[in-house]
Amino acid sequence: MAKLAFIGLGRMGFPMAGHLARNGHDVAVFNRSPARAEEWTGTHSGNAAATIADAAKGAEFVFSCVGDDPDIRAVALAAFPAMRRGSVFIDHTTGSASLAQGLASEADKSGLSFIDAPVSGGEAGAQKGQLTVMCGGDPQAYAKAEPVIRSFAKMVRLMGPPGSGQKTKMVNQRCTAGLVQALSEGIHFAKSAGLDPLAVVDVISKGAAQSWQMENRAATMNEDKFDFGFAVEWMRKDLRIALAEARANGAQLPVTALVDQFYADIERRGGKRWDTSSLIARLTQR
Repeated sequence: MAKLAFIGLGRMGFPMAGHLARNGHDVAVFNRSPARAEEWTGTHSGNAAATIADAAKGAEFVFSCVGDDPDIRAVALAAFPAMRRGSVFIDHTTGSASLAQGLASEADKSGLSFIDAPVSGGEAGAQKGQLTVMCGGDPQAYAKAEPVIRSFAKMVRLMGPPGSGQKTKMVNQRCTAGLVQALSEGIHFAKSAGLDPLAVVDVISKGAAQSWQMENRAATMNEDKFDFGFAVEWMRKDLRIALAEARANGAQLPVTALVDQFYADIERRGGKRWDTSSLIARLTQR
């Protein structure tokens, strides 16, 4: 079993760190809000550190799951000096590929390894230990980290060199946004056509139209319930990153750009903390 640190105990990080502890690892946690760290140590075996450096000191693996690029950079640069040579920093935040590449280079200068490892599966996946983890980094470092990551993952795979995990997550979010918009239009059309939307979904979900969004979000979308799940403001952050990468590599993402503007409309309606399935509100709410 390994000595670990986990930085960031939000909706995702809290249960992820819990799975690591339940798998017998020695886990030190840090969160900007000490009360959240105390809540974690009250329900899991491990200890709360006073600083990021304290959590990272002597750890074989340091995990982070925070907010955006500035948060990732701040956490990594606070942890790197305290980490021992040969240890691995694993970041589960969705961020830019360029930052991941830069931090991997910084880590290498100190005899460390950096793996960008964004996740998919949402809060429910984190709680169940059933996340999909897409990784970028050095193959040898990944081989060391993979068995530990599997504590909370149903799928984990090295996608290529540093930044490749983040680029894969960009594909994931682009596809998710398009699916949610299509499902929103489908449910809206079914209602307008005088059909029972849930009966329609039940039928078409057994065919080629089936998707995770359809199976898990159609019923709540039909009832205009959005006070849960992955927030619109976080999806917009992810789409912003994907669109910036597309401008750099020449990819054409017209649907992504359009759906991003639809999410901007949801934010203007006061829905920045609504679940991403709230796209349907643009069609059903006047």
